Amino acid sequence: MTGHRAYGSAALRLVIAAAVSLAVVAEAAPAKQSLRDVKPIDDGLFEIALADQIRKKCPEVSPRLMRAYGALRALEQEARALGYTTAEIESFVESDVEKARMRKRETAYFKARGIRQDASGYCRLGRQEIERDTGTGRLLRLK
Repeated sequence: MTGHRAYGSAALRLVIAAAVSLAVVAEAAPAKQSLRDVKPIDDGLFEIALADQIRKKCPEVSPRLMRAYGALRALEQEARALGYTTAEIESFVESDVEKARMRKRETAYFKARGIRQDASGYCRLGRQEIERDTGTGRLLRLK
């Protein structure tokens, strides 16, 4: 009987040691960064958001919806390949904080180009993006 207890005790110690080792490794593993800090994802979402605002505010431009959906799906797949869950991705995309940050980024984008954020400015930027064949421009077309 003592042999069984000794074996059981040794096995228990081994299991505890393994559990502690896993806990230490898990604790040492770096936490996932925010999707806002994953430049290709954040920049891709900005291009889509900017194209969406241009198509809403400029009557001369229409969206290329299939391309936009394709771009969005590609970004989602890229985020999932990086280990982000669907819930994490949706939470990021639907976040009011992130939407406000994108609006600020949009304002800075206009300002850097000397364009006002009115209907004519959105149309001007839309034409420029289309002509330069940018990520945003590829999501739009002139009517």
